[in-house]
Amino acid sequence: MRRGAACRGAYAAGREDRDAMMERIVRHRHLARVDGAPARSGTDGAGARLGAPPSDGELLDAYSRAVISVVDRVGPAVVSISRGGERGGIGSGFIIAPDGYLLTNSHVVRDARDLKVTLTDGRALAADVVGDDPATDLAVLRAASPDLPYARLGDSAGLRVGQLVIAIGNPLGFQSTVSAGVVSALGRGLRSPSGRLIDNVIQTDVALNPGNSGGPLVDSRGLVVGVNTAVIAMAQGLSFAVPIGTAQWVVPQLMATGRVRRGYLGIAAQRRPIEPRVARALGLGAAAGVEIASVEASGPAAAAGLRAGDVIVALGEQIVATVDDLHRLLASWPSGSPAALRVVRGERALALDVVPGETP
Repeated sequence: MRRGAACRGAYAAGREDRDAMMERIVRHRHLARVDGAPARSGTDGAGARLGAPPSDGELLDAYSRAVISVVDRVGPAVVSISRGGERGGIGSGFIIAPDGYLLTNSHVVRDARDLKVTLTDGRALAADVVGDDPATDLAVLRAASPDLPYARLGDSAGLRVGQLVIAIGNPLGFQSTVSAGVVSALGRGLRSPSGRLIDNVIQTDVALNPGNSGGPLVDSRGLVVGVNTAVIAMAQGLSFAVPIGTAQWVVPQLMATGRVRRGYLGIAAQRRPIEPRVARALGLGAAAGVEIASVEASGPAAAAGLRAGDVIVALGEQIVATVDDLHRLLASWPSGSPAALRVVRGERALALDVVPGETP
């Protein structure tokens, strides 16, 4: 009997301990802090009212919250670009400095007059073309107004395939258009309106809306990583953006001189395969080069002794296998600085020094 009474007493004491512990847990949940403030009476520890249906904010998943946050942050800096007197926009752009400098596509503003930019708050401002670079399809505009909202530039070199990106445009003014997707490929090449190859283009599966050309491509932190430039009409889910790294090289030159200076040889050229036997005998690093079709009489190539039929295989220490390779190297070569060319003439390899001029 004593053992049974002792067991019943221990059980009752244990139950009282458990009840007290549960009471402390409940009390603790009601006093839980959210963002440093006590939870409201009648709520759970996360601040949601007990028994109430979930709010819209609770239903938004992380993906939606990321996109909405980016649009709220960057959207006010995205503008609609239009010609004076015309209804509707010809493209989009985005403000990159509070004193009114904007970045857009060259093809959006090429040969346009009386440009106007419209912000999402309804303001319409006259804008002038500061500089234009068809080779990269980039242009800088200036709208004369202080303290404008602006987008912050990121680092396109750090992008990874599969990363979330958001394309924002403002084709008509007053309201942003938004598409979200992922980076589907990096390092693509895209022909600019001038025919030159734009390097390291970002390919995405973002559906670009009409008029979104020139708008920003933004990462999940709200930093601009590209300038939307093209969509392949017959290919579903393919759109392209010029990397912001290219823009950061082009924009200072456009702001300073209105153009981008590139090296110039004064030749017409085409890609040409080199016979494997000749390539092996001369120790060439590639089985193709750039054949000179014609030489301008007063150009840098003529002054260096280059002739029609010569095949350029290297500039400096870099192999040249295509015309695009040559364009790429000349784009970054300082005008007026001598360069060593390696050339195949017949079955001989020649070393010639050339001083690239500035693209006229």
